[in-house]
Formats: sequence, structure tokens, C-alpha cells
Amino acid sequence: MATLLHLDSAVSPQGSASRDVTAAFVDGWREQHPRGEVVYRDLAAAPLPHLNIAAVAAGAENALRAELAAELAAADAVLIGAPMYNFTIPSTLKAWLDHVIINGHNAGEDSPIKGRPFTVVASRGGSYAAGTPREDFEFVQNYLEKVLNGMFGVEVDFIVPELTLAHSVPAMADLIPLAEASRAKAREEAAQKAKSLAARLAA
Repeated sequence: MATLLHLDSAVSPQGSASRDVTAAFVDGWREQHPRGEVVYRDLAAAPLPHLNIAAVAAGAENALRAELAAELAAADAVLIGAPMYNFTIPSTLKAWLDHVIINGHNAGEDSPIKGRPFTVVASRGGSYAAGTPREDFEFVQNYLEKVLNGMFGVEVDFIVPELTLAHSVPAMADLIPLAEASRAKAREEAAQKAKSLAARLAA
């Protein structure tokens, strides 16, 4: 029986593209692997405290850091909803990373979770794809790829619904069909990837 650790960090519980797509992933996972376990943390509804010097000094002896690290270690796969806020990840997700990355315990070349599959739903209000005017402003995929792979040596796969602000920003109204198509594609991609991953891990 495989375990999926699911983290959401979008501020809004309603209308969030990242939450919509991570939900599609979880549905696909459960459909393929009904006996699998899903451990869920809503980092917006229950934010973690910022890392302080006491927690840094204690490392894995800190109760909260130990709890988060154990949760991560027990997961066969990790799903992260990471919407773009001001060109980067939500501060609540950064707090989780700061707590869960513990040098000498689970981070480094000999990380015990090396090779673990991580799926990140990196939604964004506009488009930051290669060749777009704001390509250089993309600090969600770039950052998470480097921190997760660099610290843990894990496999990082991204699903990217774009143009999520089209329905609320008048200047983007013409992009609504593209936004809807992007979200639909992301949901389909999430469900398919979840089923494939669950089948692989449950085999």
C-alpha cells in the first residue's frame, strides 16, 4: 500500500486552480489505488511557524521538524500545490520547506528519500513559458526544481495551469478560452499521471 503526501498552499479554498488540479490528481490516485493512503496538509488553513534559531539548532530533535520529516519519509510520493504569488511560491510552502529540510538527517547526497517522485502543480495568473515576455520572472519551477532535487535528489515533475487570472482581470478577458483549456489540460494530465504513478508504486 503506497502513501501519497499531499500539500496545498493556495490562500483561497474556492476557485483555486492549483487546488482544483491537485484534487484531480488525488482522485486519479485513489481510483487507481483505492487501498493507498493520502496524508493531507493544508498549509494555508494551518500555516506552520517560521523557522527560528531554536528549531535550527535542534534540527531533527525539534518536535515539529521531526514530525514533518517523518511524514515526508513515510510518503512514497509527494504532491504539492504551488501557485505563483509575486513571481514565487507562497510563504507557507517556504516555511514547510525550511522545516522539513534537515541537513545531516534527510538532506544531502545520501538523502533517504533520494529518487522519490514529487509532482508539483505550479499554477500562475499569466504565462511565464519559454519565449514569453515574462519568462525571466518565473521563480516557482526554477526554485522548486533546484531545492527539491538539490537537497533531496528527488524526481520533480511539474503540471502548469496558466492564465488563471483571465476570469478576474478585464484586460485578460480575451484569454479566457485559453485559460479554461489550460486548466482542463492540467486536470487531465494530473489524473493520468496520478494513475500511472499509483500503478507503478503499488506494483
